[in-house]
Amino acid sequence: MKAVLLRRLSAYVLAVCLVIGATAQARLAASSTSLAQLVSTIHARAEWLASSSGMHSSFQSFTSAHGLSDESIRYSDFVIVRLLYEATRDAGLWNVHWTITDQPPNSDRIWQQWLRVSEPSSVSPTASAECDELSALYAFLVEREGVKGVGLFWPAPNHTVAVWVLHPATGPAIRVVVPTSQIFLEASDSFDTRKFDPWSQKTIYEYTRRDAPDSLELPKPLFDFFLQQIGKYAGASDSTLQQLRYLREGVFLRSWTPGQAAREALKRRAALGSGPAEDSAAFWNFAQDMLAGAAQH
Repeated sequence: MKAVLLRRLSAYVLAVCLVIGATAQARLAASSTSLAQLVSTIHARAEWLASSSGMHSSFQSFTSAHGLSDESIRYSDFVIVRLLYEATRDAGLWNVHWTITDQPPNSDRIWQQWLRVSEPSSVSPTASAECDELSALYAFLVEREGVKGVGLFWPAPNHTVAVWVLHPATGPAIRVVVPTSQIFLEASDSFDTRKFDPWSQKTIYEYTRRDAPDSLELPKPLFDFFLQQIGKYAGASDSTLQQLRYLREGVFLRSWTPGQAAREALKRRAALGSGPAEDSAAFWNFAQDMLAGAAQH
């Protein structure tokens, strides 16, 4: 019993530390909420997240799946690629939500929507976008963070995902599917899914279009929200982040109330047992965010 209480206390302390850290980092950026500042702050946050259990376990799973040694690819690149995947995907950390828009395959309209978000909420989307817009947003931000080789892939005429073309130190190139939405996919499909064959497209052109200028200023509450979400969740495991994505989407689609989603998150947290503290903290933070968001509405 004492061991269980200690684990729960540790998870709670970690959750508080993550929130404090996210808030402190947001305050450091108070002088600017530009895209350039967002890119710079995400880079710093990625360095901090590199030591998290969720990031480490995801990297180990990835290298093992491809038969790679840890030294054959840059861990720092993987951290950026995974972090922004979780942030920008449908119902991900930044609360962008998939819907049919019939917009061009770029992220311009997402940035335009974000300029109008003065009171972001954990229980509602910050922007709506189609799969090609989500994939473009992801590719644009990854490129701005200095990681090369991310472009768009059409696994079907009416669907788009992103692909990271990786060139290991030894061996052939690897194409990593980055599904920024769950269209045509199951709950078990996530980063590096094998449901789509990225080699069926002859060339993956690196996305180099500048969808928004570095000088673009985001509303400060939204800027802070983005950083806080990274601090609260991005260190968790792939499995936990996938579960939270589905709970978040359920709230967006109104198939879950925020209260129901909060209770479900706490139930799954209790089922973790002695699992990673970052996972326990992520479920706890999600439950608190849902309850706070419900109170605002």
